[in-house]
Amino acid sequence: MGSESECGKSEVVLGVDGGTTSTVCVCMPLLPFSHHLPDPLPILGRAAAGCSNYNSVGEDAAKDTLEKVMEEALSQSGVKRSAVRAVCLGVSGVNHLKDEERVLNWIRDFFPAHVKIYVHNDAVAALASGTMGKLHGCVLIAGTGSISFGFTEDGREARAAGAGPVLGDWGSGYGIASRGLTAVVRAHDGRGPQTMLTDHILDSLGLSSPDELIGWTYADPSWARIAALVPVVVSCAEAGDQVAIEILNNAVEELGSSVKAVVQRLSLAGEDGKGSFPVVMVGGVLEANRSWDIGREVINAILKTYSGACPIRPKVEPAIGAALVAWNSLMKELPANGHR
Repeated sequence: MGSESECGKSEVVLGVDGGTTSTVCVCMPLLPFSHHLPDPLPILGRAAAGCSNYNSVGEDAAKDTLEKVMEEALSQSGVKRSAVRAVCLGVSGVNHLKDEERVLNWIRDFFPAHVKIYVHNDAVAALASGTMGKLHGCVLIAGTGSISFGFTEDGREARAAGAGPVLGDWGSGYGIASRGLTAVVRAHDGRGPQTMLTDHILDSLGLSSPDELIGWTYADPSWARIAALVPVVVSCAEAGDQVAIEILNNAVEELGSSVKAVVQRLSLAGEDGKGSFPVVMVGGVLEANRSWDIGREVINAILKTYSGACPIRPKVEPAIGAALVAWNSLMKELPANGHR
């Protein structure tokens, strides 16, 4: 954690990254307006908990998780709720205005009336983690789920994918792993080619037959539980298994097309398609592997269409990105700092 001595901690901002797998909140001091952020950033407190996507765990559990991480982060920081000036919540499952209002209504009574509260999809926090709080460019998240989300400098936004496993986030960890499970079942039935995935997935789950996959899958069909099998698919692809390679190639195509859709809708690359714009890459699926680097392949696919794309691997976590969005948004609303 960074130093807190120079900035003090009389007033703070909170950033929340609420995902399907985990939820993180960080507390930062209210930084003086400057074109240069301190390095390292001063983090006063950090707290983590489980899922806060209400589509996955229900509204009560999601609300409780959000309140828990914010309370713990404030407690670690040694400040009260009255010291908070602004909060940015980037929450998975927030897909339109009604979702934003729902989360805002949960949180509004948690803080005094003067606190500014900004609610976005968790993709906004991820984008800001690469752009250090500036909402411009495109972010690709590929973890348990997947989504592409973009902003223009004048505030227009667009998204692609992010509709969950039933509606086809095929480039996500869930999508990759579920296709791996399907390939095993198809091979067992004789409807598909034989694959190394059969032995490797069964071994990783402690099962003896593909028939047992049915019971294992439906006993607890949570997204994260399925997505945890992605490393098995990647290892089989690295060993040359053609079925696994096809699954990963399909994931690359899906992820790349979601970014291209956002870039095209927002004209992020300019009229000639050659303009420069950031592409922030976030999520476990995009992390480097030995010989099968999904993130690298996705970047290559994007660059074939948009040569001005500038890939960014964030140096800070999305919760810090959310805190910087809260800070930037607050600064824009304060006429005294001349930053309108």
